[in-house]
Amino acid sequence: MSTATNGSVSLYYDRTGEGEPVVFVSEAGLGGWLWGWQHAAIAGPHEAVVWDLRGTGRSDRPDGPYALETLVADLEAVLADCEIRNAHLVGCGLGGAIALAAARTSSRVATLTLFGTAAREDEYDLEALFAPPDDRNALRRSITAGLSDDFLEAQPDVLDGIADWRADGDADREGWAAQTAALENFNATEWLAEVTQPTRVIHGGADGLVSPAAGRDLARGLPRGEFRELEGAGHLCFVERSRTVNDLLLGFLETYAESEGE
Repeated sequence: MSTATNGSVSLYYDRTGEGEPVVFVSEAGLGGWLWGWQHAAIAGPHEAVVWDLRGTGRSDRPDGPYALETLVADLEAVLADCEIRNAHLVGCGLGGAIALAAARTSSRVATLTLFGTAAREDEYDLEALFAPPDDRNALRRSITAGLSDDFLEAQPDVLDGIADWRADGDADREGWAAQTAALENFNATEWLAEVTQPTRVIHGGADGLVSPAAGRDLARGLPRGEFRELEGAGHLCFVERSRTVNDLLLGFLETYAESEGE
């Protein structure tokens, strides 16, 4: 088990593969299992780093609330411990906000890929995703808030596997509340122009937790932002459309590498 530290807080992370590092930042309350659909695809041509936010999984769970700046500092601690000088950040929801804020202040961020992310607090409605880790039925029900009806109808059995992973790695109510507090008063609209890294904002067209319009506005506000909507997909569109998302992500990283080599 690998850990980084930010002050007295220990942060668990896993790193696999070689090449340019891709660092995943999870949604509020959700463990590293969230990126299982991307991990295998990324860990071949790249190094994949998945870490648990404080309050989640195998990371420490200090009392909250947590400030967004604290979670950004946690990410910086993981990057430093891995000796990563140039990271491609991939985040969802709260994780997207963390990645966005990190790109503004850190010299270690090369690109951003943001799922279900908005520039303002009032555009997030994440409560429906929470469930107590010891209530399996609640874990099954709540995750449906992040997935489309079409996906659930086509792959009903996926809920059982997700419930197992959530029970093992998700945050409890205290951790959830501490993390989501980081979005209070979040408003990036005034400083988006300072985020100059290439950024791809990908949004499920049926996202009921963060509207696609909010993602589109975020991309428009970024100097090098572009927006991609996955029609009919929910908030966790990278789970539903994993093959499409993996192709988009790898293509984005390849384009960046080619532009840097010119």
